[in-house]
Amino acid sequence: MIDHQDAFNQIAVTLSRHFECLYYVDYETGHYTRYVSNKLFNSLGIPEEGEDFFQACRDSAEKCTHPDDLERMLALCTKESLQAQLAESDSHSEIFRVIVHGTLVHVRQIMLLCGDRKHVLCCMENIEDDYRRREEQEENLESARRMARLDEMTGIRNNNAYLEYADTMAAQLAAGEGDQKFAVLMCDVNDLKRINDIQGHNFGDEAIRQASHMICDVFRHSPVFRVGGDEFVVIVRDRDYEQRDSLYRHLVDESVANGRDLAGPVVACGMAVYDPASDHGLEAVVERADREMYAHKKELKIMRVKEGLHHIRRTQLPVPPDRKRKLDSLFGALYTVAGGGYVYINDMRYDYSRWSLSLIYDFDMESEYLYNADIVWEAHVHPDDVPKYREAMDATLSSAADIRPVQYRARRKDGTYGMYTFRGSVLCDDNGDPEYFTGIIVSV
Repeated sequence: MIDHQDAFNQIAVTLSRHFECLYYVDYETGHYTRYVSNKLFNSLGIPEEGEDFFQACRDSAEKCTHPDDLERMLALCTKESLQAQLAESDSHSEIFRVIVHGTLVHVRQIMLLCGDRKHVLCCMENIEDDYRRREEQEENLESARRMARLDEMTGIRNNNAYLEYADTMAAQLAAGEGDQKFAVLMCDVNDLKRINDIQGHNFGDEAIRQASHMICDVFRHSPVFRVGGDEFVVIVRDRDYEQRDSLYRHLVDESVANGRDLAGPVVACGMAVYDPASDHGLEAVVERADREMYAHKKELKIMRVKEGLHHIRRTQLPVPPDRKRKLDSLFGALYTVAGGGYVYINDMRYDYSRWSLSLIYDFDMESEYLYNADIVWEAHVHPDDVPKYREAMDATLSSAADIRPVQYRARRKDGTYGMYTFRGSVLCDDNGDPEYFTGIIVSV
């Protein structure tokens, strides 16, 4: 048969091992007896038995409770406080910190009303290990949250962080709260596909890292986000906002210098300033900055192609036979479908063109094959129409689509000027860069 008293004793002993201290307290008189005491509290000199449990608790609290928790603990160490706590529930717990031998320990105090409703068990549980584990878990979780918002390649904030930041800003702008003075800078690394295709993705990744460093170095006091493969967003604030124009110019100049000297990444950028009178939120500013960035990207492409043409003209590289054959083949195809007018095609890699024989005759040109054809042809354009002509040439260098028709006057062999409509198309290589320019000139 089971000895119930012995079983209850074993259960009580086993449960008590879970606690640092266990006191059996007479609810009314305050008499108490300590049944369990761990070495953590032995050094405090609290008697094993006494007549005033509440005074003993106050004395103990003043000896070892952390100063920030002491006032709260003293307020709990009264008969009235205990009665109020246990009137609502048969148990109550509090967590506080004690300092024993110079060591900070988190402790849970548990008050349990016994079945006779005349006595209370006061249990002191050391939860320092649990607290440390929970603290470590929270730190790990917070670290994971931070990592989820950081771009692994560059170390700056990523698109997740940008979306959260943008949501917060949108809410603040809608409510008229927060700092209303800001600008948005959009950045894009030029020629990343070319770098990846020609030099490999390691070089492309390094270009992204260098671009990130360059942007962060210029806009030191503003949050910078990598929101795509080669795209960055800067929310320009504080000191950067006050100096935004000079900082923007610095970034543009550094990009141009990098492209010219092959010293680093070329970053296309565009900036827009928030105007509360016309911008309905952050997205409107972002869209405007994005348009500015693509306009700058076209400018950089014009500059790069022009630099390439200048280099070609300085070196006057001979056209390889295979390129000349391809030029003739494209010219033949264009001439077949042109349906009239003067036809020409330019190999932009070598600045080498082929023109219709009729145009050569009518305008007294040197040959149907020409280097520097844009310069040669500009000599025939009416002086008043030269700006219009040059604008069309710039559009040719930056476009990957059909060029809008342009009308200008050109001087014929007999010295008279006729009005002509020029229209053309750009053929790009696999990297999206202009490779051939085809055109038709028609008399109006």
